[in-house]
Amino acid sequence: MTYVVTVDTHIPEGTPEMEPLQRAGAVALIEDGFDSVEAVEGPDGLEVDLLDSIVAVYPGGALLKVFVDAPALEFAEHAVRSVVGELLERSELLADWQIERCEVELHSELAQRSLAATNGPDAPPDEPADRKAQHTERPTAEDDSEGYDAETKAAAVRGQMLALADELRSFPPVMFGVLDDEEDEDIEFAVSPEDAKLAAGALVYATDILVDELFQDVQTLTEEDATAAECDGPLWHFEELPERYALQYDARFARRFLVTVIAMTTRFTDGSFQQLSCVAEELALKLLLTETNVTLETFGLLDDGVSAALDSLADNVYEDMDHEWLYDDSMDGIDESAVGAALGVAPMAFKAWFTPFNEGRYVHPSAADEPERAAP
Repeated sequence: MTYVVTVDTHIPEGTPEMEPLQRAGAVALIEDGFDSVEAVEGPDGLEVDLLDSIVAVYPGGALLKVFVDAPALEFAEHAVRSVVGELLERSELLADWQIERCEVELHSELAQRSLAATNGPDAPPDEPADRKAQHTERPTAEDDSEGYDAETKAAAVRGQMLALADELRSFPPVMFGVLDDEEDEDIEFAVSPEDAKLAAGALVYATDILVDELFQDVQTLTEEDATAAECDGPLWHFEELPERYALQYDARFARRFLVTVIAMTTRFTDGSFQQLSCVAEELALKLLLTETNVTLETFGLLDDGVSAALDSLADNVYEDMDHEWLYDDSMDGIDESAVGAALGVAPMAFKAWFTPFNEGRYVHPSAADEPERAAP
């Protein structure tokens, strides 16, 4: 069975955060290490195959997603922890890094439901598309009659989101529309601190969902060796990107886009975010905000105050909404026109999606444009 193991590694405590060049070096060392390994011995001598890996390095460490074929979850986690530990020890530059977390992330309720329903009338559908539809639909009254308590679940998720709010270090309450101490408290459209906190926590909560679903999309596109336009299997998010480029959304693009999402949201949570770096990040934020709204709506937590807080964040983070023109075929090529030049529209052609808007913007080395090859 294929498992996706998440590994969170950190630089030693008290060590200065890595500069961009150091981060690029760390990416190369870790990726080269994985490329040299095809399989690793798990517990009891069983072999675990390493299928794929994605590396996202941030100033304080690296987040790894490792695809493995293993007979059981415990074997997958043990094997990945072992191989990552060996890769770190093998490099003088990474030898002091610490593995903070190494685990397969499962949705506990869905996993429990699947185990309980094995071969029974409530077993999950065989078709991936049907499973996706089942997992994304909102709880119904029938669920309530079978013991699903929607209010209790909503209260629990709300508590989780509020607890996660402090992890969104780059965005203070004012970014969500909360008035600061010097502003007029009688302004009617101000967002309450409680709504802002729930919106912040929901963004962090939705980030995990978005990243995991994008990993599944990467795996689907890789297995089918197809683009989003040609893919027979279900996709979570790549069908939501501008349709005119669907034939360009292959596995390589999907990996670059996933790394972009991880790099962007890492800056959201580690406090280093300043501005969106490229068109791909603008589109990534659009997906994240959609995922956040859907998640809140699913649990009945999306009221006017929280919605206003998310709208305020979008207004403050986006410098403009030019990327929305990518969804309008009548605007195709406006960035290369005289009108676009007069309006200061940044390049939006597909080939420029991962190109930094200027030298001060950060694009992860694994997603950045490859250097132009010299003519032979």
